[in-house]
Amino acid sequence: MSKENKQSAFAIWISLISNIVLTAIKFIVGFLFNSPVLIADGVHNAGDVVATGAALSSMRVSKQPPDEDHPYGHGKAEVIGAGIVAIILALAAIYMAYHSVMVLFEPPHKATVLALIAAVFSLILKQALFVFTMSIGKKTKSNGLIATAYDHLADVYASIAAVVGIGLAMIGNYYQIALLSYGDPIAGIVVAYFVLKLAYHMGKTSADVLMEKNVDAEKINDFISLIQSVPQVKRIDRIRAREHGHYIIIDVRVGIPAELSVQEGHDIARQIKQSIMKRHTDVKEVLVHLNPWYEDTD
Repeated sequence: MSKENKQSAFAIWISLISNIVLTAIKFIVGFLFNSPVLIADGVHNAGDVVATGAALSSMRVSKQPPDEDHPYGHGKAEVIGAGIVAIILALAAIYMAYHSVMVLFEPPHKATVLALIAAVFSLILKQALFVFTMSIGKKTKSNGLIATAYDHLADVYASIAAVVGIGLAMIGNYYQIALLSYGDPIAGIVVAYFVLKLAYHMGKTSADVLMEKNVDAEKINDFISLIQSVPQVKRIDRIRAREHGHYIIIDVRVGIPAELSVQEGHDIARQIKQSIMKRHTDVKEVLVHLNPWYEDTD
């Protein structure tokens, strides 16, 4: 196993264990002290356990080398895993919103210091996990790990809202301010909104990759500049580039002088491929199609 793969595996296992511990803490404290936002956040963390497991499985599949049935590799397995995480986040957000709205129609529950401590602990741990996981995810170009990092970020939003909500509820209970006493469930609704928004962004990104959307224009333009730097390339007829999980595949058609030999054409194609892959380490394959170019008909 490579160093990058070991780092990715370590980060995802840390995320999985942390989510299991936080789920247990939030459920226990939430049910013991009737904290709607902690219970909702506990459900969210339970979804995180499933989502992290899906990300772990998809990462293992994505690292497998190409085979006869999958000549382009298994990179999109991570994209599928990220899509599953997005779906789970969306379902958790809907449940959190429903649960919090229902609590608004009940007498306000008394907020406790222990519930506040649990929310603060979750906030600190999840912020640390987000920074750590995102750093490893970007370094290894792992979509599954980046999706897990965004999942941690959703938990950061949830924990911030929980801290604020529980704090306001404690103030409301102490000073007998009825509106502030409902700070806990109102915070749960705010959390649900941010989590649902994050789920939409993740789901859209995964769908774009699965639908083989072109990479961003800035990268395409850089590819074009590198291709045009090869002296024998007279024209670029078409260029397409798509993400395939943690790597990129490029398909380009170029016009070269028709009088060149097959060997010379082969050397030009290899030069194009090497110039791109040397500059962009995330490009794993460059498919070059050569078209004849005639000066008098250009």
